[in-house]
Amino acid sequence: MASSCGNYPKQPHAIMISLCPQGHVIPFVNLALKLASNGFTITFAHLESVHHHISTATSQLQTDIFSEARKSGLDINYATISDGFPVEFDRSKNIDQYMESQLNHFPRRVDDFVGGIMLSSDNFEYFLVADTFSVWAPEIAEKYGMVCVSLWTEPATVFSLGYHWELLIKNGHVPVNGRREEVKCVPGIRAINSKDFTSYLQTSELNNWLQKAGFLAFDAVKRADFILCNTVQELEEEVISVLRKNQPFYAVGPLFPSNSLKGLVPRSLLPEFDCTEWLNTKEPGSVLYVSFGSLATAEKNVILEIVWGILESRRNFIFVLRPGMVGEDEDEDGDEDGMLPDGFEDRGLIVPWCKQSRVLSNPGIGGFLTHCGWNSVLESIWFGVPMICYPFFADQITNRKLVVDDWRVGLNLCDGESVTKEEVAEKIGSLMDQKMSCELRQQIHKLRNTLQNALREDGSSETNFARFIDDLKNKVFSRG
Repeated sequence: MASSCGNYPKQPHAIMISLCPQGHVIPFVNLALKLASNGFTITFAHLESVHHHISTATSQLQTDIFSEARKSGLDINYATISDGFPVEFDRSKNIDQYMESQLNHFPRRVDDFVGGIMLSSDNFEYFLVADTFSVWAPEIAEKYGMVCVSLWTEPATVFSLGYHWELLIKNGHVPVNGRREEVKCVPGIRAINSKDFTSYLQTSELNNWLQKAGFLAFDAVKRADFILCNTVQELEEEVISVLRKNQPFYAVGPLFPSNSLKGLVPRSLLPEFDCTEWLNTKEPGSVLYVSFGSLATAEKNVILEIVWGILESRRNFIFVLRPGMVGEDEDEDGDEDGMLPDGFEDRGLIVPWCKQSRVLSNPGIGGFLTHCGWNSVLESIWFGVPMICYPFFADQITNRKLVVDDWRVGLNLCDGESVTKEEVAEKIGSLMDQKMSCELRQQIHKLRNTLQNALREDGSSETNFARFIDDLKNKVFSRG
């Protein structure tokens, strides 16, 4: 571990308050571990609902998810904060009500929480670390005279689209309203088709929570002191170079825990099924992994076309069929398994959730049918597994463009209006056939090396993180 933050009159102390989606929890926890490994004191707060899900997903209830990390010498204090709803409240099914409360009422709870911490000790110089979608962060930081660090958990290209959304409106590219046109006005992005914009840039009205939160977040982040991005500089060199001209912007990804810290802190909101024993019985590269993440819901007919396509491909598979993933069309008893055709499980394994990194790292995996969540993309590249891309919403749409069009490490599913079993089977065959996918595999191994090199001691991400720490200390103690 790095040396402590000594030689200062007070100890730098990060206050970190996480969001609830699984895709944001994982890199945020990993950032906390990375900061603590570099000598910072951390007070980390999960929402009470997040803590409840993580705690019940593990084999035993936990009151402090960082207890094992502290035993390894990290100075991380743990707390929970209420989002204003009981833990049993279904946030996903009442998303508009929940997000309205998060935007309008939750900031007062954060204010009380932060104020209480700062009154409790005079031995620290505090700074605030928050997810970019925590729209309250700059205002809270300014109120208490703290430095504000914003973590962007998605690629820099997606950040730049949101950061320049007013420019897109000015040039008539937003709202998209179904148009397909080449866009060249976004600084750092040479060209992008409007169909590849994030979903909150696609429609004209601020009529849902994702759009409101997105636009408010990009207004707020312009007041942050530092922006950390969970990407690799070499993957998005041009766009990162431009963003750095506006604000201190550091590519520090992929935010994975070091080997010594793996497994110390639970992050999963659902119980994880261990697929290792089944995978170890399969030939190398023979298994297709299918997962659409923790939030997406799909119509029954879409899932069935994918299922029949997998059957036609005659490939082994692991299919993550998360509870609630099939929308209102799911089986009358609420059992997604009940809709699957007889014999579907004969060649595969159906699980409600699993430890994805353990699956992707297994030699048996030869391809990944994915929703293109950014954590999934990074993990797939890290383990050298080419992808079939079927995005649903948010950044996933732009991530697909990066994976398929820019980096050429994946195939696009559904070029037409709807998914068909024939296309699913054809794309699986193209991906899983070693000869047909030779170029994909060569390219993904190049990207894998890029990611791994970035995390070496002299790599771009480690160098950027070290520079961020120096800049952060200078800013924190100049205010003190």
